[in-house]
Amino acid sequence: MTIAATAIPLSGTQDGTLKYVSVGGLELEAGGFLPEVVLAYETWGRLNADASNAVLVEHALTGSTHVARGESDEEGWWEQLVGPGATIDTDRYFVVSVNIVGGCYGSTGPSSSAPDGKPWGSRFPLVTLRDSTIAEARLADALGIHSWHTVVGGSMGGARALEWAVSYPDRVKRCAVISIGAYSTAEQIAFAQAQTLAIRQDADFKGGDYYGQAAPEAGLALARRIAHITYRSADELDFRFGRNAQGGEAPLQAAALGDRGRYQVESYLDHQGRKLVQRFDANSYIAITEALMSHDITRGRGSLEDALSVATAKFFVASVDSDRLYFPEQSHELAKALPGEVPVHVIEAPIGHDGFLTEIGQLGPQLREAFFG
Repeated sequence: MTIAATAIPLSGTQDGTLKYVSVGGLELEAGGFLPEVVLAYETWGRLNADASNAVLVEHALTGSTHVARGESDEEGWWEQLVGPGATIDTDRYFVVSVNIVGGCYGSTGPSSSAPDGKPWGSRFPLVTLRDSTIAEARLADALGIHSWHTVVGGSMGGARALEWAVSYPDRVKRCAVISIGAYSTAEQIAFAQAQTLAIRQDADFKGGDYYGQAAPEAGLALARRIAHITYRSADELDFRFGRNAQGGEAPLQAAALGDRGRYQVESYLDHQGRKLVQRFDANSYIAITEALMSHDITRGRGSLEDALSVATAKFFVASVDSDRLYFPEQSHELAKALPGEVPVHVIEAPIGHDGFLTEIGQLGPQLREAFFG
């Protein structure tokens, strides 16, 4: 059944500003139902006459739609890759970025109003990456985009890009999958579970129905600390912080456990936790984390080779050499199972997984040659 997507008027529709579209009700893979889904998105550039220049950029776990600068001077998270004259040149391509279903940057999520007018909260259903892809396909319909020139993403964004290429093979001509494998491993699920449990065990979580009250900030900050350890490499943490004390407070000079000073790395993780609390919703963190836990391109599709055999896109696969969350071996497994010969490009970065953000410029020449020449 085809469901028409309806644009919601919004003042200010320039590059890099939020827009909204209603994509109707969404039957969910896990059995739930969302009666109306609104997607928030941003665009850059202009769609050409035959809609052949559209590029979808998928954000990572806590990322937003703001990939690059637009009418405002607010810096985007992939400025090295997207913008006028960049590898994905917004003077040539029409770039779209969509906030995932379950998010808190404008798309329908746990903090959105349910039909009864109250926030969804604990009632928000389990949404998988496949569900989100279906919603995004309806957005593409509303924009008049029948197939994407390229779908690209890193980390969870890469998983979303891969799901697009397999779910809608006739709508994806090129697909770039960066710093992610074909599925979430048991270890990755374990790290994710520790993060969601940190939030759920916060006394202010209240089963997910905390809106209008104190938010579970301590739990969300702890979840971010756990995640951030996996985003950075051991070498990077050692190089930046070592065993150094914070502010001259000697950690081993204390008569009681609660009186000791702190290590610099502890202060760093505290800072990362505080930053996320200021911009993200705890329920959305759980919803999106569980969507990433669901990532498995083979689910219901047979072997990995069978699942990928339907894809007709040209693929670009890349990994970060120091990544200890999504190991480079997972990118090699994916590339080997894809149709044809697909090389694995490498981001050389001692930082770890976050290299897909900070060092994405390294892939510029290869991506330009492969997809955007």
